[in-house]
Amino acid sequence: MKHELIAAVDLGSNSFRLIVGRVVGDQIFALDNLKEPVRLAGGLTPDKQLDIASQARGLSALRKFGERLRGFRADEVRAVATNTLRVAKNAGSFLEQAEQALGFPIEVISGREEARLIYLGVVHTLPDPGHKQLVFDIGGGSTEFIIGRGLEPIVLESLYMGCVSYSLKFFPEGRIDKAGLRAAEIAAMRELETIAHTYREVGWELAIASSGSAKAIAELLELNHFSQGGITREGMAQLRQELLRAGNVNRLTIPGTRADRLPVLPGGFAIMSAAMEALGLDQVTFCDGALRQGVLYDLIGRFSHQDLRDVTVETFMRRHEVDAAQAMRVANTACKLLVQAMPAAIDPDHIDRRFLVWAARLHELGLSIAHPSYHKHSAYILANADMPGFSRKDQTRLACLALGHRGKLERVLALQPSETDWLLILCLRVAFILHRTRDDADAPELLVTGSRKGFQVSARAEDLQNRPLTASMLEEEGIQWEACGMPVRLRVSRGRAGSRDA
Repeated sequence: MKHELIAAVDLGSNSFRLIVGRVVGDQIFALDNLKEPVRLAGGLTPDKQLDIASQARGLSALRKFGERLRGFRADEVRAVATNTLRVAKNAGSFLEQAEQALGFPIEVISGREEARLIYLGVVHTLPDPGHKQLVFDIGGGSTEFIIGRGLEPIVLESLYMGCVSYSLKFFPEGRIDKAGLRAAEIAAMRELETIAHTYREVGWELAIASSGSAKAIAELLELNHFSQGGITREGMAQLRQELLRAGNVNRLTIPGTRADRLPVLPGGFAIMSAAMEALGLDQVTFCDGALRQGVLYDLIGRFSHQDLRDVTVETFMRRHEVDAAQAMRVANTACKLLVQAMPAAIDPDHIDRRFLVWAARLHELGLSIAHPSYHKHSAYILANADMPGFSRKDQTRLACLALGHRGKLERVLALQPSETDWLLILCLRVAFILHRTRDDADAPELLVTGSRKGFQVSARAEDLQNRPLTASMLEEEGIQWEACGMPVRLRVSRGRAGSRDA
């Protein structure tokens, strides 16, 4: 299907952003940009709760974005949330309202996934991305550092420091003095200590900074002739003097000051200063590319079947030495069962089918740790590993499916899967049973049907006559579902169990 217009929504810790782009070949041309200074991180209380005011600002912004996105299909929009919604304890309840306001699902992405998408957005705006470049992005609640060459990142990291959080902590009410500024820089240096040695060893040819803080600093340096190009140490030293001379950001009157950036300028300055010192940077180039552009280019990859999620699954299978032949047997059979109950899943790109395939290919990851309870190990890996392309919600879903492919269903009940995920778990469990022998023998023919009362799995008695182990396991499976009060029946019939090809 051709996608002419696509959109990305970035729920950042400082601002919420919407970009709408037109796809021309492999390139994206921006048609519309909306920005709302939500200051979400500023509403994070000491006990990590989002306060009512910041939630209200966020929902108001998303309603505006939702109006602009009317008429877009679900697969043409990707909305991602970053650090503040990674750490807020009440993020779940806010996200429910946020998705209603926006009209589209919202993914909370990990710090390293955020870094990957930032890098993708930056390199697509560079005139020559073939250099080995250091890219860093000072956000409202976190700062991402990436070294890469071309389109491929080499190292990625996300540090828990941002312009909003640092401005609130070290520069209360906008006050700037030497002690507060140095305290902020030292705090940032401590965060940077965890990556500085590794990054210096990897090395880079060009240092690039992206997003709002870097843009504001670069503009101030250039408009006041503190720097002839980009962000330099000499320019930063002169801007430091101006900040200390003003004593408060609200009294900073030099050319280039913008009201929307002033509240978070001191925190962003301190982090930029610390990054240049810790990494030995004399000059940093500003780049317009950022997270939202990276999200758009990631969407293009999904349309053209260059989906990074497939690459990640392949990587994890190799890393954990998964039996690929067995994984494919289980995946193929599980898909055939799914299509019977959900005919729309005959489309290979149907999202529920794709999750079922990913789960089938990854369900034995835990065997690389230990055979006993390996499904629990698989679930832990999928829930906690860095998986490029997958959001936290995606990983939680995969972990649930992996945990549920065998063993007691009671453990899965605690995760509260959706009705659709219960169907995926059913298909995965039955496929696992049918391929317990791990060979290429034809599996018995089963029929999965759905109704208002739930799902039914039917098998012919003659198909199971010479398969006592399979028959016994299917019988035990029926008992498990019944014991959990789940609307699933497994029965053996005398008639023929038909099937639809997937």
